[in-house]
Amino acid sequence: MSMNPPIDNWQGRRVWLIGASTGIGAATARLLIGRGARVAVSARKREALEALAPGSSQLLVLPLDVTDHAALLAARATIVASWGGLDLVLLIAGGYNEMRADAIDLAAVDAMIDLNLRAAYLCLDAVVPQLLKQGTGGIGLVASVAGYGGLPKALVYGPTKAALINLTEGLYFDLHDKGLAVYQINPGFVDTPLTKNNDFKMPGLMTPEAAALAMVDGIERGEFHIHFPKRFTFGLRLARLLPYRLYFWLIHKVTGL
Repeated sequence: MSMNPPIDNWQGRRVWLIGASTGIGAATARLLIGRGARVAVSARKREALEALAPGSSQLLVLPLDVTDHAALLAARATIVASWGGLDLVLLIAGGYNEMRADAIDLAAVDAMIDLNLRAAYLCLDAVVPQLLKQGTGGIGLVASVAGYGGLPKALVYGPTKAALINLTEGLYFDLHDKGLAVYQINPGFVDTPLTKNNDFKMPGLMTPEAAALAMVDGIERGEFHIHFPKRFTFGLRLARLLPYRLYFWLIHKVTGL
């Protein structure tokens, strides 16, 4: 039984993708436009957003910085004025910065928390009242499998993604009975600008297009917990059930860190 209402047709649906200039966000925008959805796209780079579907009447370009609350409120107002409401909001924007305990950079910590976590609350404040007013629609937060458990080099990234996982669980409690869908989206490694500089093996590395398809397929099926690629994410989920001594040994053996 689906935890959210399944979606069998994207024709005319009103989708807002926040963090859509590159990677999974850009691939998702192209995929949904191809399936007939109306897609509003937000990120800082207008040119990259406009290049997603040049001249398409289905594309609404709304450049913004996801940490700017006023800009999010203005963009939401523009979408509602243009389309009369929202059917789905996906917060895909996020950042990654390697960090270990012997090299803590407080400025980088603050920036990562602002982008990966605080921005989620700014987005929720902008869109949840509109969705509640409608009594229909959904919101998805893209976290990461790095949020399942502590990992080397992820001293800030991992905790921010773990917080998003917890946040979506709380949202489901609060919004499901009010008719709203909530999606927790945990990608594994995806070939994006965020992973280009990784100097370690990335098991199950996916293209942005494959990741977008896996995410959209999960939303269509009405899943709450959408994770991919399954052959990798199931392994991490099982590892997290191990006693800590075994968990630490396994992660060290796999990563060499």
